[in-house]
Amino acid sequence: MQVDITLSPRVNSVKPSKTVAITDQATALVQAGVPVIRLAAGEPDFDTPDAIAEAGINAIRESYTRYTPNAGTLEIRTAICHKLKEENGLTYTPDQILVSNGAKQSILQAAIAVCSPDDEVIIPAPFWVSYPEIARLADATPVILPTLISNNFLLDPKLLESKLSEKSRLLVLCTPSNPTGSVYPKKLLEEIADIVAKYPRLLVLSDEIYEHIIYAPATHTSFASLPGMWERTLTVNGFSKAFAMTGWRLGYLAGPQHFVAACNKIQSQLTSGASSISQKAGVAALGLGYAGGEAVSHMVKAFQDRRDFLVKNFKEMDGVKISEPQGAFYLFLDFSSYYGSEVEGFGIIKDSESLCRYLLDKGQVALVPGDAFGDDNCIRISYAASLPTLQAAMNNIKEAMAQLKRAVPV
Repeated sequence: MQVDITLSPRVNSVKPSKTVAITDQATALVQAGVPVIRLAAGEPDFDTPDAIAEAGINAIRESYTRYTPNAGTLEIRTAICHKLKEENGLTYTPDQILVSNGAKQSILQAAIAVCSPDDEVIIPAPFWVSYPEIARLADATPVILPTLISNNFLLDPKLLESKLSEKSRLLVLCTPSNPTGSVYPKKLLEEIADIVAKYPRLLVLSDEIYEHIIYAPATHTSFASLPGMWERTLTVNGFSKAFAMTGWRLGYLAGPQHFVAACNKIQSQLTSGASSISQKAGVAALGLGYAGGEAVSHMVKAFQDRRDFLVKNFKEMDGVKISEPQGAFYLFLDFSSYYGSEVEGFGIIKDSESLCRYLLDKGQVALVPGDAFGDDNCIRISYAASLPTLQAAMNNIKEAMAQLKRAVPV
């Protein structure tokens, strides 16, 4: 008897993460002895600050290795409430906080908790690769709203209003943005909030994972802090990016208790609580001071230096359009003027994916094609790597691009 190997239609509708796939491919090449420069993953190259690491080590030594409450320890949820009050002007109680195994889990649980079949999740593009797939896993329909590089990839409120309907359930905002590094100014967020307020069913998922990685004069505004938005905003944050804690897998959701309780119920059946050791480390991270204190400001200064180096160099390259990022650690560059070029021994550069394959093959630099983020004109570069590494990558990219002749006049 033949086994039925069909899969769920919901799973079949989901695409695998292209950033994960390219990172894995680049890692395999390095392990095979190919000197690939990996600039695909959104992972800080810094070590977790000592005080945080020590808190985790001490948790193990003190046998703090058992299950915690599903929503997270009272200690860390109280610390998160304090952080949100001091840094974001948001007032929550511990029962309005859910600690999860990374911000991605918090986003998925939020989408599953509030979306019904036929609901729409509104997602500005370029977007983090997981947003549309999370919407599909929640049995909702992703509705993609394009933005323009000439407008720093910021959502046009008029376009937003034209696409909203009774089916609109969740608007996803990410600021500072992955993949563009754009930061939404408060005035623009207020315009968006005025539109959101007209739709009783519409909630906002505010992904603020990069809030501390921001470059003056840009400033961060939490969407829930705007008038009338606390009641309908699900704020997601975590420890991975600012505190260089990617492997600790620790994130959290803050919002009205009704929604957070629903997410807590899902988590109780999905993974249960986050690692007890990571939660102790998270408390230490939140104890480093305002916005992470000196440890985080040191990392942010290094990211800014790297950004400035790359921006200067790419501005000198013919045919490359650039929106200078104000936060996060990514550049999202428009290389579309090179599409149509033919390279001997490789073929035609047709799109962002073939350009990234060419740069991996000829330049030995791993980047992520923009089609994964909803904009095929661009490619994403993560500058979460040392300045010498970025200098070497820049040299390789320039040499590889010099072999291309632009097919489209600029």
